[in-house]
Amino acid sequence: MIAVSWTVSDTALLISVAILLIFSGFFALAETSLVRTSKSRARSLRDQGLRGSAALADLAEDPDSFLNPLLLLVLICQLVSATLVGVLAGRIFGAAGVLIATVAEVVVIFVVFEAIPKNFAVQHLDQSALIAAPVVSRILKFWPVRWIAALLLSISHAAIRLLGGASESQTMTDAEIMAMADVAHEEKTIAVEERDFIHSVIEFGDTIVREVMVPRIDMVSVESDETVAVAFERAVESGRSRLPVLGEGVDDVLGVVNLRYLAKLIAEGRSDEHVGNHFLDVFFVPETKKVASLLAEFKKEKSHLFIVIDEFGGTAGLITLEDVLEELVGEIADESDDEVVDEDDDKKSVDGVVTISGRLNIDDVNDEYDLALPKDGWDTVGGLVLDLAGGVPVVGQHFEADEYRLTVVRMEGRRIEEVRIEPLRHS
Repeated sequence: MIAVSWTVSDTALLISVAILLIFSGFFALAETSLVRTSKSRARSLRDQGLRGSAALADLAEDPDSFLNPLLLLVLICQLVSATLVGVLAGRIFGAAGVLIATVAEVVVIFVVFEAIPKNFAVQHLDQSALIAAPVVSRILKFWPVRWIAALLLSISHAAIRLLGGASESQTMTDAEIMAMADVAHEEKTIAVEERDFIHSVIEFGDTIVREVMVPRIDMVSVESDETVAVAFERAVESGRSRLPVLGEGVDDVLGVVNLRYLAKLIAEGRSDEHVGNHFLDVFFVPETKKVASLLAEFKKEKSHLFIVIDEFGGTAGLITLEDVLEELVGEIADESDDEVVDEDDDKKSVDGVVTISGRLNIDDVNDEYDLALPKDGWDTVGGLVLDLAGGVPVVGQHFEADEYRLTVVRMEGRRIEEVRIEPLRHS
């Protein structure tokens, strides 16, 4: 072993190595924390007015602006420090010292200045990002770094275009948003009601009127030649605040009569007058219209009830503002609701067998009970059974759909009221 005295320059080299490694660790922490911080999270921190959040929000808007410069700075710090250590070890200990110093530095760099900072950044993401963002933001304003960053960015974009096409920013899908809500609920960040509401809002955009309307068979209406007293009594008995007024049948809807206006007419002694003289204008919507866009129609027309028409112009049903709101917040029941189809009334056994209302939407059933019932041309479970039966089934009749057996439990006229669903593997 070569014995060489320690000099002032050796001390300077050692101090330089320590400083470079510290910078390397900081840049590694900055890289991990800034890359993992989403735009939405950065904006949330900025809205809270936290120190460093403004710089963090600016960086999060364009990750390419800081990623390449940070990677370059980490590489420079580690390569220069390794070179200095090699020079110092070679001068003092010779060739064997260079080998030992190289191995030792690889271990030190990986554990102390790579693994530890990055793991700390993952476990303390907000804190790390808020600390790193102002420093990185100032470094990026330094003209040599800014020029190098622009050069590296153009090179990386050119390489991406050469290897896999033009660089495109990724957009978050509905499924990813709902998955984020699920994760937030699992981590107890949001309540189950908040998670369900987020799911409802996302699914709301794809829901069409036909899926939530009151079908024509369930419509409570009044003939135009019936009296105000009869209309008022029917509205009270059914718990409806508005009734469609019919002319020559259900496909001839003339208008809508309001319960409050009917009560006013009765109070004025006009209970024997025909409803046909007192109805309000009615508005029509196609059954394929998106429910989300229908909200604007409710506001524009200042009406709480629309008549739904099919492709032939016939009456398919009606939809109210309450029906639309229930798609977002769930069932809205009041003291006038005598019978409400509630998911809590459905019966599910431990072996996966579930008995549900035939009126329920297939998508809702699949989500609620983790099923995979097919959906192709029908909206409800009853519609699926009718399609499988090829006609009107009878109580006790059962059918197979993919890996499920569907059995008719209860009928009301030609309507399927209750269906039992069981996996075929349990049969």
